[in-house]
Amino acid sequence: MEGPPEPADPPLASLSLTHVHYNPNDVWSYGCAWLALVPQGLCVVYATLIWSTREVEILSMFVGQMACEALNWGLKRWIKEERPKQMYGKGYGMPSSHAQFVTFFATHLALFLLLRHRPHSTAGHGALSWGTRVALSMLVVAGAGAVAVSRVYLRYHTPKQVLAGAVAGVLFALGWFSATTWLRRLGVVDALLDDPWVRALRLRDLVVDEDLVEAGWLRWQDRVAARRGSTTKDQAEAHLHKSR
Repeated sequence: MEGPPEPADPPLASLSLTHVHYNPNDVWSYGCAWLALVPQGLCVVYATLIWSTREVEILSMFVGQMACEALNWGLKRWIKEERPKQMYGKGYGMPSSHAQFVTFFATHLALFLLLRHRPHSTAGHGALSWGTRVALSMLVVAGAGAVAVSRVYLRYHTPKQVLAGAVAGVLFALGWFSATTWLRRLGVVDALLDDPWVRALRLRDLVVDEDLVEAGWLRWQDRVAARRGSTTKDQAEAHLHKSR
């Protein structure tokens, strides 16, 4: 007597976080597929910088980025607008989370470079000029625009959904930057950094006034000079000992 049939294997699912559909015969579609991975790449950049620099400014921007994502999650489930009919994405489409993510990042970074970052010049190294900071801001905004357009090209969103996401990202970045500026003026950030628990995490606030690359380089040069000075001193003592 035969036993009950074995249950069929469940259908496989796709991890849509990094799964992007594109037309392999279209070079623009291929490029757009890579642009779709920009938010994931930026999250890796955030995590790396937070861990390596412990800068409160970068941490604050990342918290704002995640809050913007939470807003997008809520808006999608409140508006409940479907994606284009000929599309490959899952879930609701209004507003575009990709467009909202990158426009928040670009807007907040541009505001930081143009309004908050005040690096000091050092010997042999000039701080980033105003023109350079404007150029960097324009570059990151153009990159955000490319990511937003790619969502329409790949048919994951309608132009209206992408525009709504971009507007939401810009507005949230303006609000977050204004809020953190207000907290800085009230001394909340300085008080937070003086907390023993925060001090244990080695959080700091240098990137506003320092060029971290140059500051690190100068400390390295001081160490090299000290090492060379010690080596020269040892050689001199050895030479004196031999002469005796």
